[in-house]
Amino acid sequence: MKNTFGNNVSVTLFGESHGEAVGAVIDGLAAGIEVNTDFIASQLNLRRPVGSISTPRVEKDNFKILSGVFEGKTTGTPICIVIPNENTHSSDYDETRFKMRPSHADFTANVKYNGFEDYRGGGHFSGRVTAALVAVGAIAISALREKGIIIGTHISKIADISDRNFENIEADIKALNDMQFAVLDSQKGEDMQKKINEVRAEGDSVGGVLETAVCCIPAGVGEPWFDSVESMLSHALFSIPAVKGVEFGAGFSLAQMTGSVANDPFEFVEGKIVTKSNNNGGINGGITNGMPIIFRTAIKPTPTIAKEQETVDIRDNSNTVLAAKGRHDPCIVHRARVVVDSVAAITLCDLLSAKFGTDWMAK
Repeated sequence: MKNTFGNNVSVTLFGESHGEAVGAVIDGLAAGIEVNTDFIASQLNLRRPVGSISTPRVEKDNFKILSGVFEGKTTGTPICIVIPNENTHSSDYDETRFKMRPSHADFTANVKYNGFEDYRGGGHFSGRVTAALVAVGAIAISALREKGIIIGTHISKIADISDRNFENIEADIKALNDMQFAVLDSQKGEDMQKKINEVRAEGDSVGGVLETAVCCIPAGVGEPWFDSVESMLSHALFSIPAVKGVEFGAGFSLAQMTGSVANDPFEFVEGKIVTKSNNNGGINGGITNGMPIIFRTAIKPTPTIAKEQETVDIRDNSNTVLAAKGRHDPCIVHRARVVVDSVAAITLCDLLSAKFGTDWMAK
């Protein structure tokens, strides 16, 4: 029953969707890193619901830092951040206590924890817990920026509507990071939101794909085999609720290429070695090669929908139907984008600390 990720820099999550609070402890960050509470608040705001395309449940996210920060800087000891849950409607889940919601963790949690799990709103498995990841991730993002490393994610696809690809990556990242609905083509963004509302009106939900770029990370970061950059990032990304796929660079498209097309030729330009293409997403042998890290994350449709679905009532193992009640997102892709940035930043802080030592992040 482990809720901790990371080696040199680690994060432990706690809390439930309808419990008193959610929170996280991040341990291993160097002393002397600036902690900007306004930036943490702005990152949490990017995760918040957005009008009709999101859930009506809106939390204030009035976070509190309990330890590890003094006079605006990290002390080097564990940082604990707590975010109260202030807008819960627990009675919405009375019916689903025994009727297992399809594609949720209701059934698996009930089996794993022998019926003692907190079933309200998905409990510890809820996307609500990602608020804590975003809060501690904001500190990691700030630390990386001080080292010149920037991260940005856009909504690459919702249903069958696709955004444009990254072009001028650094400029695109800077444009994305303040957007509530992060797209590179504003018209495509309007089309996506229209699609979400159409699906919502039908009592259904929709998923999509996020594309992330990490710029200016040095070559040589990552460990072979089990702690490779892909291994560690995938581990963290698959921990985000609703993530069902991760690919790096050209990803599954590489299977359709020949080696002469898939390979990224090297060249020496302006004093450094770069590659002419980036089909491998900035990673060779599990180690960064200095090019931008590019990866995509597939987000499944929100499993809670208003349409009737077949399920089982575990009180007597009878077959039944369930039409979910309560406040739910018709799409969570746009809210998940800042969560992806956050876990990527935490993971990269961990990998960079393994390469350069934990104090490097504050130098």
